[in-house]
Amino acid sequence: MFLGTHTPRLDEKGRLFLPAKYREELSGGLVITKGQERCLYVFPVAEFQRITEALRTAPLTDKALRAYSRVFFAGACDEVPDKQGRITIPPALRAYAGLERDCAVIGANTRLEIWDARAWQKYLEAQEPAFADLSEEVMPGIL
Repeated sequence: MFLGTHTPRLDEKGRLFLPAKYREELSGGLVITKGQERCLYVFPVAEFQRITEALRTAPLTDKALRAYSRVFFAGACDEVPDKQGRITIPPALRAYAGLERDCAVIGANTRLEIWDARAWQKYLEAQEPAFADLSEEVMPGIL
């Protein structure tokens, strides 16, 4: 389970230090791909394989699913962190997420998300009031 917010910086080669607490879990490899709201998703290989299997069994007749799968898989790259815990984010993924220097890496349960720090702050400022004011269950029976 991935939790918390971390604020690493991209270096001049497009490398990012993974949060120290997750380096061991991700040391065997990970997959980075495009996420919603212009962030990047980072999945451990096993979680990405689980998603792949679920999408493999979905009907090919679903046009929205085909479109989503194309973007999701075409933008994906696999990475193995170096000995210092860095990963290289390819230029196309950096451009998609608007990553230049300051980043926010957030835990999102089964994945990490990489955001441009300013975009994350703006998103959070827009979402927190609604989160704080919820008066009914978002997920009935869970929360």
